[in-house]
Amino acid sequence: MSDVTALQANAAALFNRKKLVAFSVPAVIFVYLVYVFFAFDIPSLAQRAKWDNAVTLASDSWSYKTHVTRDHRGDNIEYAIEGERKGRYPDGQRPDWVTGEGDTLTVALGDGAVVSLLPDNRTEIAIPDFGVIEAALIDGEVRTNLADDVPEWINASPRRVAIRTENGRVTITRSKTEIFRYAGGWELFYFTLDSPYHNVPVSQVLFGDQIDPDRSNVAGAWEDFWGNAMWRHGDVLWAIGETILMAFLGTFGAAIIALPLAFMAAKRFAPVAIIRGITRRIFDFVRGVDALIWTVVLARAFGPGPLTGALAILITDTGTFGKIFSEALENVDEKQIEGVASTGAKPVQRYRFGVIPQIVPVLLAQILYFLESNTRSATIIGAITGGGIGLLLTQAMQTQKDWEEVAYYILLVVLMVMIMDWFSGWLRGKLIGRAEDKH
Repeated sequence: MSDVTALQANAAALFNRKKLVAFSVPAVIFVYLVYVFFAFDIPSLAQRAKWDNAVTLASDSWSYKTHVTRDHRGDNIEYAIEGERKGRYPDGQRPDWVTGEGDTLTVALGDGAVVSLLPDNRTEIAIPDFGVIEAALIDGEVRTNLADDVPEWINASPRRVAIRTENGRVTITRSKTEIFRYAGGWELFYFTLDSPYHNVPVSQVLFGDQIDPDRSNVAGAWEDFWGNAMWRHGDVLWAIGETILMAFLGTFGAAIIALPLAFMAAKRFAPVAIIRGITRRIFDFVRGVDALIWTVVLARAFGPGPLTGALAILITDTGTFGKIFSEALENVDEKQIEGVASTGAKPVQRYRFGVIPQIVPVLLAQILYFLESNTRSATIIGAITGGGIGLLLTQAMQTQKDWEEVAYYILLVVLMVMIMDWFSGWLRGKLIGRAEDKH
């Protein structure tokens, strides 16, 4: 009877402990989330968020802007895609939604919005359901007919007037009037405006008459596409190659260095405790410092470049591989080593034929996984060291206007990682063998 009573007491105590854990764990998580809410100042962050800028950035990733710019000092009119010189319309050419001649032009922004560039640096913007906004440069100030209370899509001051519509923007300052017209797509992705193949159908390039008298259609079209000054396809492919090379050199270089050092960190193969301790602390040190920190240090020492990024990956992964490889060595089967030793093999031969074959699957699996992971890391490292696709991505972000190029580079990075993932999986299956092949 006493045993039954003890069992009931133990069961009740166990039930109470489980009930306490079931209620305390969610309570701790809730308290932590409340702490995060106030520690990170979430309410203030939500108030400071500029959702309009986020919407503009997102729309810029799949669209482009054509700039119509009037210089107030010389009344010159320029037309350029994304406002860049390499996207400027040749003399005598302009978009078909710009009409008029001389110093009087009409620019259609779409959805009924029309901008009129008039003499004496005057501008009129007709907005449906709002009216006509008049602006003029007088005595060094931008003066308008706007009242003090204006909608949120209008920002007006004596120095600058900015008006945002559904399909464009108008900005008037003391130096220039600039009109931005949005359109979907990645304009000039294949050929720039100065290429004779711009807006030429593919069928005509492949089967039509020769367009450029100095080049065949296919060769000329490929040359102009590869050397596209706006999208820089040739430079982008070279940068992707640098990124993959950084990841490859860093990963496999670290594996080559870590393998012999792992024998010095494994207790079974390094009986001297001080050697094991020093080797393991070296692994901890180089692994404990992130690759980005090593990138900054090495960039200061050796200067920017892809090799600096590869060295940063190599140093960090040497510590990680050293730990993984040494743990694999600790778990090898002693019988296979003894079998090789019974043939009269020397110590090096015992390692080669008794140890290495046992840990090769672990080594290859980890190396290929880190190769895939380092391909992503090399993009960020390249932004710091000045190499690879990361450099181009950073440059495009710094301009604060070429977000379609940012989207292009991000898409290429994602595709690169997907291909490396597939390749590492395929290679792992070939070298290690798939599970179904063993049945």
